[in-house]
Amino acid sequence: MTQRLTPGTAALLVTAPLLWAGNAVVGRMVHDLVPPITLNFLRWVLALALLLPFTHQVLRPGSPLWPHWRRYALLGLLGVGLYNALQYLALQTSTPINVTLVGSSMPVWMLAVGALFFGVRVTRQQLAGAALSMVGVLTVLSRGEWSQLLALRLVAGDLFMLLATISWSFYSWLLVRTSEPASVRGDWAAFLTGQMVFGLAWSGAFASAEWATGHTHIAWGWPLVAALLFIAIGPALAAYRCWGIGVQRAGPAVAGFFSNLTPLFAALLSAAFLGEAPSGYHAVAFALIVGGIVVSSRR
Repeated sequence: MTQRLTPGTAALLVTAPLLWAGNAVVGRMVHDLVPPITLNFLRWVLALALLLPFTHQVLRPGSPLWPHWRRYALLGLLGVGLYNALQYLALQTSTPINVTLVGSSMPVWMLAVGALFFGVRVTRQQLAGAALSMVGVLTVLSRGEWSQLLALRLVAGDLFMLLATISWSFYSWLLVRTSEPASVRGDWAAFLTGQMVFGLAWSGAFASAEWATGHTHIAWGWPLVAALLFIAIGPALAAYRCWGIGVQRAGPAVAGFFSNLTPLFAALLSAAFLGEAPSGYHAVAFALIVGGIVVSSRR
C-alpha cells in the first residue's frame, strides 16, 4: 500500500495543498457572489465538462465502472459532494484562521480513521510527527504570538470544517482500498470521472436544497467566471490527480501530514496578494511542518 517517500511523491503531495490553499483564498473572495454549495456544484460541473471529452468511454454501458458503482458513489459523496461544499459553507460564518485551525487537524483524523476503521496501527513516529507538524501550523495561525490562540471563538463554520476534514480522511483511506479493475483504476482521468459523475449527483441534490431555502443569488461576471475556472482546473482536476497518486504511493497516514502545508501556503498567498511581507515565523513554521513529515515517514 505504501512506498518510500521519494522526492517525486513529496512534490505531488506538496502541489495539492498549494492548490487547495488557493482554493480557500478564492472561495473567500467570492463568498458574496455565489452561495457556497452552489459554488461547489458549479465547480464540479465545469471540471467534468473539461474532463469528459477524454473519458466519456468509461461511462458507456458495459463499462467496468458500473459493477463498482457503490464504491464510486461513496467516493463521490466524500470527496466531491461534501468536502469543498462544507469548506465553502464554513467560510460563510467562520474566520479564515478558525477554518484553517480546524483543518489542520487532518493528520490526527487520518491516523484515527485508519486505526478505528481500517485496522492500521499508529506508530510512535507518526504521533511524534503529528505533534511536531501541529506546532508548525499553530505557529502560522498565531503569527508567532501564542496569546492570539486564546482569542479564538468557535462558531458554526468551525463545525462544518471539522466535518469536512473527517470526510476527507475517510476519502483518502478509501482511495487505497482498490477493488475496481486496473482498466479503470489505472487511468486517473477515468477514475476521477467516475467519482465526479456520482459526486455531481450528490452536490446537485445539496445545491437544490440550498436553493429551496432561498439562497439563489449569483452575481455573474468575470470575477466569478475566473474563480470558477481556477477552482475547476487547479484545486479540482490537478490537485485531485496529485493527491490520488501521492496517497497511493505514500499511504494516507503520511500523506495527511502534507495537508498541514495548506495553512502555510494560504498565509504566503495572502501575503502575495495583499502585499504583506512574510515574517520570520513563516520560516519556523515551515521547518516544523516539514520536520513532522520527515519524522512520520521514516521507516
